[in-house]
Amino acid sequence: MIVRSAGADDVQALAALAERSYRAAFAEILEAEVLQDRNETFFAERFSSSWQHMLVAVSDGRSAGFLLMTDGHIDMLFMDPVASGRGGGALLLKEAERRGGRSLECFRDNHAARRFYERHGWHVEREYDREFAGKSRSFVFYVKG
Repeated sequence: MIVRSAGADDVQALAALAERSYRAAFAEILEAEVLQDRNETFFAERFSSSWQHMLVAVSDGRSAGFLLMTDGHIDMLFMDPVASGRGGGALLLKEAERRGGRSLECFRDNHAARRFYERHGWHVEREYDREFAGKSRSFVFYVKG
């Protein structure tokens, strides 16, 4: 598996990957209607203006995961469910750290993601509630270093 910078031609494939990954990661955390709204079109629109801030994990010539980071804050890190557990997420996280990634936010109840970040040396700075998709949700804010 390798990590590379995203290009504009990656947007559609990453949007499809994001839809699959998002639904798998948050099936127990978010309501079905929220998951339905976070579809390929939603992510393609978001990524069309932010692909320059994305890294892609590639395995066997296909996108296996991605990371979106702005101003040292990791906004998203998702692996395709079929590629999870193969080291791509760790490679993305390491490259983001090398490029200045120092913070990220995670749903408090996303236990798998939290274990992943903590295994890689990230620490909870604070817990809080904020509005997300029309409801107050609980989050944790992680920092590195």
